[in-house]
Amino acid sequence: MTDYPSANRKTSSSSIVSAILVSVLFCAALVAIFGICQVLHISMPKLGIYPRETDSLLGILLAPLLHGSWSHVINNISALLVLVAGLYLGYPRSRYYAFVVIWLGSGILTWFFARDSFHFGASGLSHGLFFYLLIIGLLRRDKRSTALLMIAFFLYGGMLMSIFPGEPGISYELHLFGAMMGVLMAFLMRHQDPLPERKTYSWEEEDDSQLDEDPYWLEDSETRQTTERQND
Repeated sequence: MTDYPSANRKTSSSSIVSAILVSVLFCAALVAIFGICQVLHISMPKLGIYPRETDSLLGILLAPLLHGSWSHVINNISALLVLVAGLYLGYPRSRYYAFVVIWLGSGILTWFFARDSFHFGASGLSHGLFFYLLIIGLLRRDKRSTALLMIAFFLYGGMLMSIFPGEPGISYELHLFGAMMGVLMAFLMRHQDPLPERKTYSWEEEDDSQLDEDPYWLEDSETRQTTERQND
């Protein structure tokens, strides 16, 4: 099969642009929600997750959209810009399943098991996406998955330690449960997306055809066949 570099480059460029666009739009939505709540004087923390309180069940859906300050939202979107784009670009069949399960699963586990406090912010989602890209890259080990793994690790490797208790005002539970959902989905979805096609170049085909027509190769093959008949 002959490779067509220009067509492949166009497809790849289109996918990258789509991934960046989706990531930017999602992060812009987080900024817009925070800005609107600031203007309307809505207390975002109180809309988050308060564990084991039935009035707080809606927080499972809302928590990743809520932030306590501009620095909080900016810190989260700085990671999500890359991680959402990586998920969208690398795993077209499993990306929506992973995104939804990490979003809801981290919130549900936080509601059941976290400390008595309001938990909110997109850091659970970002940790889930980081661990998803990390673990699924280790499981699949194709070039695309490995590249995404390395990008995520070198940029946000500190997330490996932020799943443990640290500063009192930071919900490490969201981090931890997001990471757990990311690992779970990586194992469940590791075979969902097809492996990237291996490129075959014209010079490889030429080498194969020359080998088939090589008289020395044919002579060696005939010699082996004669030897096998004599041994029989």
